Amino acid sequence: MYEIFQLIHKALFFIVMILGLAVLVKAAMGLSSKSAFTETDRKLGLFFLISNHTQLLIGLVLYLFLSPFGLKAFTELGSGVMKIAEYRKIAVEHILTNIIAIALITVGYSTNKRAIDSAVRHKNALIFFGLGLVLLLSRIPWDKLF
Repeated sequence: MYEIFQLIHKALFFIVMILGLAVLVKAAMGLSSKSAFTETDRKLGLFFLISNHTQLLIGLVLYLFLSPFGLKAFTELGSGVMKIAEYRKIAVEHILTNIIAIALITVGYSTNKRAIDSAVRHKNALIFFGLGLVLLLSRIPWDKLF
């Protein structure tokens, strides 16, 4: 069961990254060319948001119930989990940084729903989605991904 969820989590990572890069490129192009914020831009942001929230749910199932690096590490090692870099990265840094990143992505999408001006919408997408993507990339356990 752990391997299946981990495989889904890894596969969804690539979808999240492709959507994230597409959103950022589209926002940068829209901002530089002063083009209108279209329905395609909105839907691309929505798919990026949905894929991140799905990734979070799968990650939480892994963290809480299946992974030896998640909550099980805390119950077995207590505060000693902070002394082991591999455990600390997954059990603390990965989960907290990714929750903050997904919160930024959610704020960016919500802000864009209320904004009227296309330039503001492209700028919001570039800032919030960009920061979220940078945070996501900063805490990926690259050694476990491939």
